[in-house]
This record gives sequence, C-alpha cells and structure tokens, in this order.
Amino acid sequence: MIRAGIGGWVYPPWRGSFYPAGLPQKRELEHAARRLTTIEINGTYYRSQKPDSFARWHDEVPEDFIFALKAPRFATNRKRLAEAGESVSRFLDSGLLRLGDKLGPINWQFLPTKAFDRQDFAAFLALLPPEHRGRRLRHAVEVRHDSFRDPAFVEMAAERGVAVVLAGDSEHPQIADQTADFAYLRLMGTREGEPEGYPPDLLDRWAERARSLEAGRAPEGLSRLAQTGSRPCEVFLYVISGFKAANPVAAEALIRRTS
Repeated sequence: MIRAGIGGWVYPPWRGSFYPAGLPQKRELEHAARRLTTIEINGTYYRSQKPDSFARWHDEVPEDFIFALKAPRFATNRKRLAEAGESVSRFLDSGLLRLGDKLGPINWQFLPTKAFDRQDFAAFLALLPPEHRGRRLRHAVEVRHDSFRDPAFVEMAAERGVAVVLAGDSEHPQIADQTADFAYLRLMGTREGEPEGYPPDLLDRWAERARSLEAGRAPEGLSRLAQTGSRPCEVFLYVISGFKAANPVAAEALIRRTS
C-alpha cells in the first residue's frame, strides 16, 4: 500500500483552504485524516507528549489510518549517539503505544551538521528495538550530511532493517536504497502558484517512484549506494516543506495518482 500525507495538521494558512471555513480547530485532525491516509506527527520531535494525547489522536482518525512519529531531538541532536539510550527509552515509554495499530514508522531525524561516524552510528542503531512491550516498531533514519553517501551506512541500516528516509527535491542527500520492509519518503519541493503544489509531471514522477518501491523495483532517476536488493513494501510519503500552504493538496494529488 502507498500512503501519502503531511507533517503535522495545525497550520493557520490551511484554514479556509484545506480546512473549511469555520471548522473548529479541535476537529482539524479528524478532517485531515479523512482526506489523507497518513500524517507525520512532528510535535514529538520538540517535546514529550502525554499518553492521553496519543489515545485521543488514535480515536480521532479512521481505523485504517496510520501515524508516523518524529522521534525526539534529544536523542539525535547530540555529539555521541551511543549515549542516547535513556532518551530512546523515555520516548518509547511516553505513551506512543496507545496509538495501537495506528502506530506507523518512527523517524529519527539528524541535523545537517551530523556527519557519519561508522562506529557511533552503529551503536545508535543498536539502541532502536524491533519491538516494545509486544508491539512491533518500524524505524527510519533521516540523515542530512553528505558523509552518509556511503555504502557502509546503507548496509548498516539494512542489517538492522531500518529504513533510510528518501529526501525528495531538497539539498539533503537523496539515498533511494531499500533497507527495510517499508519505504519512507519526504518531499520538500512544493511551489507557490502550482494548483496542486507541484507541476503535474513531477507529481506523476513521484507517484511512479512510489509505485516502483511498492512493487519492489528500483525507482527511476534516484541514486542507490549499495546492492541491498528490493522487495515489495509499504510506502509512506509525506509532503513536508517547500511552499507549505500547498502541501495538503499535493498529498491529495499523490493519493489520486497512486490509488
């Protein structure tokens, strides 16, 4: 399955466009979840959330909806990643399991200044458990320094079954190797003045790339660093930045093209 959505759901410029005029703010998640198929929760990156918040988000979306979570910056924005164990454990115990079957991938995002240190990064990946309290966890790493363009990094992620986030239309490294049983894409190139956020040909191209990943084929026009192999997988695609006001309509356009 290919899921497409946005990062977060609270953004004032979406009111009166993506959100109908007069819609109460407390119903914005409910509305967004009925037009999209996934949302990346980014508030978890900046601060801890209460267990009741996860439970409320679970109840406000359809049964087949899936959330991705951005892991806390306290775990990834540090000199030595090997020392992040306490932050990782605290996050996993924060109540996120109350999302139940609606819990999707966890995105561990790194600063553009964080370079690849093979030993330290291997130690960090070892801190990411494949399950927690009986619930399977899916991890993805979003790296933003060119030193990660290294086959050793890709092979390390594949060994752990951790996805490498595919950055689209940005200055960040674009690594399209499949290292997990799911793919995680973040598109960052929406443009002002485009009715669907992207020109139609670019939407078609990203939709075809998503279909290729879903089918287990290498996506056309994207760089791969290692011979990790490909297999059919679930695809999570988020329209994140660029001209942010257009991100919801771009996500909807991708849903139409991949459904």
